[in-house]
Amino acid sequence: MTFGEFLTTYAGPFFGFLGAALAAGLACVGSAKGTGLAGEAGAGLLAEDPSQFSKCMILQVIPGTQGLYGLVIGFLALMKMGLFDGSVANLSVANGLLILAACLPMAIGGLLSGIAQGRVAAASVNIVAKNPNDWSKGMVLCIIVEFYAILSLLISFLMIMFGF
Repeated sequence: MTFGEFLTTYAGPFFGFLGAALAAGLACVGSAKGTGLAGEAGAGLLAEDPSQFSKCMILQVIPGTQGLYGLVIGFLALMKMGLFDGSVANLSVANGLLILAACLPMAIGGLLSGIAQGRVAAASVNIVAKNPNDWSKGMVLCIIVEFYAILSLLISFLMIMFGF
C-alpha cells in the first residue's frame, strides 16, 4: 500500500474519530474541572453547615452537563461516520475533516464553559453560605453560562447532521 492509498483509506476516519474524541474528551475535562471547583467550595461550606448539602450538590452538578453534551456530539459524530453500520472505512478525507470541524465548537465550548460554570457555581456556594434562601440567585448565574454550552451543542449538532 502506498502512502497516498494509506491516507485515502485512513485519514478520513482518523479526522472523524479525532473530532468525536475531542468533543467528548475536552467537554468532559471542562466538566471535571468545573464540578471539582464547585465541590471544593461546597465541601468547605458543608464542614460548617451540613444542612446545605442538597443546595451544594445541585450547584456542583450543573457544570457536569458539558460532559454530557460532548458525549452526545461524539456519539452523533460516530453515527454520522457510519461506525455503527460498519461503513466508517469509506469516509473520505474531506468528510473526516468536516466532522472534525463540526465537533470543535462543542469541544472548545464544553471545555471553557465547564470551567467557567464551575467557578460561578463555586462562587454561588458563597451565596448559600451567607444566605441559604438566596441560593436560586446563584443558580441563575450558573444558567447564564450554561446557555453558551447549549449554543456550542446546537451548532455542533447542526453541522454534524446537515454538514454533508
